[in-house]
Amino acid sequence: MANKEIFERVEKKYRMDQEQYQKFLKGVAGKIHADQYGLHTIRNIYYDTDDFGLIRNSLEKPKYKEKFRVRGYGEINEDSEIFLEIKKKFDGVVYKRRVALPMEQAKDFLEKGILPENSSQIMREIDYFMRFYHPTPKVYLAYDRIAYVGDEDPELRITIDRNIRSRMHRLDLSYDGECRILNPDSYLMEIKVPMAYPVWLADLLCELEIYPVSFSKYGTLYGKALSEGIILPENEGKCEESNIEEENKICLPVYSVV
Repeated sequence: MANKEIFERVEKKYRMDQEQYQKFLKGVAGKIHADQYGLHTIRNIYYDTDDFGLIRNSLEKPKYKEKFRVRGYGEINEDSEIFLEIKKKFDGVVYKRRVALPMEQAKDFLEKGILPENSSQIMREIDYFMRFYHPTPKVYLAYDRIAYVGDEDPELRITIDRNIRSRMHRLDLSYDGECRILNPDSYLMEIKVPMAYPVWLADLLCELEIYPVSFSKYGTLYGKALSEGIILPENEGKCEESNIEEENKICLPVYSVV
């Protein structure tokens, strides 16, 4: 995966059914191409405060919000490179800052607070974020993604995610089982541009009636957990006393990244 550390761009999400997806691919033929990674799996662990303050604040749609996640690509093992990411959004613009670490260094930092030697400014920002919020792992989220780049505009990036899956137990990047599928019959597309959309793309979205949606993978899972009683709204972050393991309650104390 690309090692770019700082991203600043406008990002909009769209949901498509199978028919819209096929028509969209036909409409963009000759204008975009798949990047060098092809279809691949992205695995994430989202961190949050004990009372899920970060996601609750995000769902209130404030002008400024931020979150932290740990990300890996493809199969994850002890030799994998792990990305630590802070993602901030202010006034509709997304700012993502991340660092790549070997698995061992990532574990040392996340589990013991040990900063890597010669840490970058971004790593120190992440360290401040962790010490300020004291977040812990809350959700595993994975999906299969194919990313496209504009033929004439390499700054245009379109990602399409499918088979979005999650769990709130066994928070382990190397394991992709025991997941539930979110929205199995739909595709989640995200269009990322530094400024305005190309005219041809805006016209195609309008023609196919593909409209922007407010959709957060983590937020959707959080909402489901609330509605199903996995998280108790009057005492968020606490589990019911009985049947915790059987029902995969969210506060299972499994905090490792591998």
